[in-house]
Amino acid sequence: MRSIVKLAAPAAAAALLLAACGTTGGDDTSSGSSAGSSGGSCPDGISIGFFGALTGPNANLGVNIDNGVKLAVDQHNKESGACQVKLTPYDSQGDQNQAQGLAQQVVGDSKVVGIVGPAFSGESKVADPIFAEAGIVGITPSATNPNLAENGWKTFFRVLGNDATQGPAAAKFITGTLKKQKVYVVDDSSEYGKGLADIVRKDLGAADVKDNTIQTGQTDFSAVVADIRASGADAVFFGGYYAEGGLLLKQMRDAGLSSDQVAFISDDGAKDDGLITAAGADAANGAYLTCPCLPPDKAEGSFVQDYTTAYGTAPATYSAEGYDAAKILLDGISEGKVTREDLLSYVKTYDKPGVTKQLKFDDKGEPSSVSVWAYKVDGGKIVADQEISS
Repeated sequence: MRSIVKLAAPAAAAALLLAACGTTGGDDTSSGSSAGSSGGSCPDGISIGFFGALTGPNANLGVNIDNGVKLAVDQHNKESGACQVKLTPYDSQGDQNQAQGLAQQVVGDSKVVGIVGPAFSGESKVADPIFAEAGIVGITPSATNPNLAENGWKTFFRVLGNDATQGPAAAKFITGTLKKQKVYVVDDSSEYGKGLADIVRKDLGAADVKDNTIQTGQTDFSAVVADIRASGADAVFFGGYYAEGGLLLKQMRDAGLSSDQVAFISDDGAKDDGLITAAGADAANGAYLTCPCLPPDKAEGSFVQDYTTAYGTAPATYSAEGYDAAKILLDGISEGKVTREDLLSYVKTYDKPGVTKQLKFDDKGEPSSVSVWAYKVDGGKIVADQEISS
């Protein structure tokens, strides 16, 4: 069973900041110190970390990624002569208030040479400068706020497009494909949700009939629903995560705002079965979601079959992106890049096919290939609807 690293108590966290004490734990899939495939050394206990929500209200998204990362590590460790790599999970609960302490734990564990994550934009804003100062590479499969790539962090990379791509695509889909003319835009005030919603607002232009903001953890949206009705909107765009998005959608439908009257469109943070659970299958039916992520069933090679065999369920949002991010780090370790400095240098020049796309980064850590898809809830399941052309 894995030992999940969580944020220490305040006094212990303070000691970590001063002393940079190391932590251990993770998926000890195997141990030993065999040589890497290129003949490089293989330090005993070498590890990559996953930094994201494994518990908390948005844990589904983190678990999807963690499963993809774990699959990549397990496959790597089974290769003949492979340098055996551990996986250390850092459970942020999706809470940026925990990110600083967890990032310090990562930095303090010298065996951790790279990170998949952070998973969410808010925690990335806090943790990534710490990783940058320490020179530890982080590859996020899911944090999409565009500003993350504008801070000069030489250790920041992501394997999917950012919201400067998703936002305009969402606006285009709403007004062009769905033909909606009066869009009510709501955000959850988070680094991610508000950032994306603001881009959508800008690109909607005159079609943005009214704006509103809720709070993460909020459960009563009656005032928002009443305001949506009064605005005469024919669509709602929600920028945020599935927990609040699902409840907002449920309360809209319960109030008589049917999908024929008011379409509901949200984003990759809401692209999870948790949205359907929160809203109820009937209310969720017909909702649309956008994501700069590949439909999981379109992943290349044997990924879908391997994932399904490993976990008894098909891959979900970000699973394939998590696999790709981990594979980059593992390829570096296989080639003998077993220090933080060497692995960072390796990632900067990486250019290989992954299961989601050709994996290559520009000088800001952004991927060279991006796409945005629209998804739809149909019969209680989230299915790919169409790729949104640029």
